Amino acid sequence: MEIKTVTEKVISGISIRTNNANEMNPETASIAGLYQDFDNNIAVDYENGARVYGVYYDYESDASGDFSVLAGADRIKSSIIELEQVTIQPGNYLLFKGEAEEQGEMPQAVIATWMKVWNYFSNADCAHQRAYKTDFEHYISATNVHIYIGIS
Repeated sequence: MEIKTVTEKVISGISIRTNNANEMNPETASIAGLYQDFDNNIAVDYENGARVYGVYYDYESDASGDFSVLAGADRIKSSIIELEQVTIQPGNYLLFKGEAEEQGEMPQAVIATWMKVWNYFSNADCAHQRAYKTDFEHYISATNVHIYIGIS
């Protein structure tokens, strides 16, 4: 894990409102369905270097409150549904890297990387505080994800 300074970036896609308690229950989890809707309705401009992002924003409070998630990309080729936009806030972020070779295929690599995040921030010796402004997953490839957690 390392600290990265991130510049503002606008991501277009579709979103839902949820919380971690709902996402732990298969009957109420909605993030997986969000990505299915994204994949089924939106064409990403991969040929010109576009990448997929999952942006977490509009936090009600902390990890126990509601938040919004946008599945999107930095460049969209086409969409058959209306798109929303969210801005990744500029600032310092802790970067957690996840690779399928270490943690299994997607989405297991993402889940395992989020476990790294939760374990780090639940540790009494944690040297950083989450900002709860924007956090994001940056899908580097089909087997590699980077999770950026905003810190204050």
